[in-house]
Amino acid sequence: MVEDHKHCIVCGKSVPPDKMICSPSCEELLKQQQKRLKRMRLFTMVFFMLLFVAIMVISAVRGNA
Repeated sequence: MVEDHKHCIVCGKSVPPDKMICSPSCEELLKQQQKRLKRMRLFTMVFFMLLFVAIMVISAVRGNA
């Protein structure tokens, strides 16, 4: 029978049930991925906020013309 285990969320290697990551290198990769994802979410939110403001300004200018 197979021992209780999980798989590393980065590389997929088998790890003990109380861990999520198999090595320091995988931990570093996970931190980099999380940082990149956080940055992309921020950029996306800023982009849509700027787009919304631009649409509001354009519609206000057209409404006054």
